[in-house]
Amino acid sequence: MKSQIVGVISDTHGLFRDEIREVFSGCSFIIHAGDVGTPSVLWELERIAGVKAVRGNIDRGDWAADLKESEFLLIGSSRIYVVHDLKSSALSVPAAAVDVVVYGHSHRPGIVYRSETLYLNPGSAGPRRFDLPVSVALMRIGEDGVFPEIVELAA
Repeated sequence: MKSQIVGVISDTHGLFRDEIREVFSGCSFIIHAGDVGTPSVLWELERIAGVKAVRGNIDRGDWAADLKESEFLLIGSSRIYVVHDLKSSALSVPAAAVDVVVYGHSHRPGIVYRSETLYLNPGSAGPRRFDLPVSVALMRIGEDGVFPEIVELAA
């Protein structure tokens, strides 16, 4: 299996930054971990690559009706579970059954390993909040595993 790059984004709150096009330009797929804010964010991301998004706590209205609270994805041989708020709902898939848990909500980027499972929060790519960075993440997925990277954006 050839490795591929997956873009990971969360908490855009209706803001699509032009810099995201450049950061995600080589991505084969994009995951949005909720609080999309407006459908135009998803349309912009879909111009770059295929997108799977989950519903966050601000995603309301007809446009968000098709977004699920969580998604289970298989990318290459990596099993990925996506949810917006890790604390608000129990994992519907046991963490041991997945390789990666992608989540957002806190606006705090993070890469943490619990046992063999990677927990990845890309941070917030929306309006700056407090003194937190504006960021997204990239995951290189290949036969040798999943390698995450947080990418800080210019605010």
